[in-house]
Amino acid sequence: MERSRQVLPGGPGSRWPGQGAGLSPHSAPTPRNSPGASQGGARHPLAIPGRGAGCRGDGEVPCDAWKQEVTRMLHHGKPWRSMCKGLILGTLLTSFMLLLYSYAITPLQVSVTEIPVPSSCSSYPAPAQVPPAANGTGSPSARSCLPKRNIMFMKTHKTASSTILNILFRFGEKHRLRFAFPNGRNDFYYPSYFERSQVQHYRPGACFNIIGNHMRFHYEEVRKLLPADTTFVTVLRDPAYLFESSFHYFGRIIPLTWKLTGEDKLAEFLRDPWHYYDPNGFNAHYLLNLLFFDLGYDNNMNANSPLVEEHIQEIDRRFHLVMLLEYFDESLVLLKDLLCWQLEDVLYFKLNARKGSTVSHLTPELYEKATSWNLIDAKLYRYFNATFWRKVEAYGRERMAKDVAELRRENEKMKSICIDGGQAVDASAIQESSMQPWQPLGEKSILGYNLKKKINKKHQKLCRKMLTPELQYLTDLGVNLWITKLWSHVRDFLKW
Repeated sequence: MERSRQVLPGGPGSRWPGQGAGLSPHSAPTPRNSPGASQGGARHPLAIPGRGAGCRGDGEVPCDAWKQEVTRMLHHGKPWRSMCKGLILGTLLTSFMLLLYSYAITPLQVSVTEIPVPSSCSSYPAPAQVPPAANGTGSPSARSCLPKRNIMFMKTHKTASSTILNILFRFGEKHRLRFAFPNGRNDFYYPSYFERSQVQHYRPGACFNIIGNHMRFHYEEVRKLLPADTTFVTVLRDPAYLFESSFHYFGRIIPLTWKLTGEDKLAEFLRDPWHYYDPNGFNAHYLLNLLFFDLGYDNNMNANSPLVEEHIQEIDRRFHLVMLLEYFDESLVLLKDLLCWQLEDVLYFKLNARKGSTVSHLTPELYEKATSWNLIDAKLYRYFNATFWRKVEAYGRERMAKDVAELRRENEKMKSICIDGGQAVDASAIQESSMQPWQPLGEKSILGYNLKKKINKKHQKLCRKMLTPELQYLTDLGVNLWITKLWSHVRDFLKW
């Protein structure tokens, strides 16, 4: 697999260039032999008369005068206010520098000698499944099989992947499965390539059941964390609409877009993309073939290179199911069938959705330009659009229509049971802080939900789990998110 050059990370879920935080000139300690430090020589300009003598009466002025001076300073208040302000600003600066430092450094590489028995989870033989699992699509609905519990979900950007991750969280928590979570933040140091050392509590040879947080995919590293019978799945989206969504969501953290003028910056960019785009630009990967980048390949390669087709074939060999956002319910039915799960396991509410006022509607002309600009992603999407419908045909069109209708009925039923008002609301209208979704920098465009006050006991837990945003759910599952939380506090303080 060809690895693309590393793109400088950015944003709240990635590493920034950092710099060391030095001492302020005003905070440097006075040397022992410096003026004002010893009794001999000239005093420091701010030294209080008589203080150096310990106020034993042998100073230059009596103790009473010294006490009066201190009382006057305390009464005056200005030096103390300045000290407090300096302390607060220093604390904030130090916290911010810690954040930048954590983004800038390479994740700690665990230099542990790989033990020969066996160091890779995939080296363990897959347990026998009795009765035999018949998970291929097209198998009869009454088949006998065991639910699959080892799942790798490659979480792509702006593809409703947070909704799918919520489904995996619920299933894993229900069955007490072991998640491979990131350490300190909500992604695996994206946009760097995934490494096993980024996993919380990782040890050589450790086995996990489910992994699904954002990463830049590195198959060999992921493979060593999971059992041999793991099911690999991911989700794609029409590249033109994905580009539009990514452009608006990440625009404030992509410096390449800051120089765009006019009311419709996306249209201006697509008018002449190479005038603005720089492959080495900070966070530039969000602007070109983002799906291909997330899946671990070079998003800047020539779209006509034979390597593009080779990489697409490689993805097809590695992933058991590639879902499509545009056919989300059909995708979940195929996922349920593949994993031999129950309908309740794939019920969902749409999470991380943008409110309509922030969604640009692409004209046919802009759609074609966006597709042409993201040509590698377009080829990827066309290929897996074809494989998707072959799976639907194997499943059976009538059976699919019936199962999709049932899924939608159950989802509507859960809406009426769980959601106050029956629909998503603006961030400002969300009543519980635990239900507030993460917002893009500089705006509150992501919708959330209010949980009904009165829910029958049978559904209380399920309702809350289905509506819990990703970061809060990660915290509930015991993930250490100190970097993400620190960044959140900085954003709140600066009103970003």
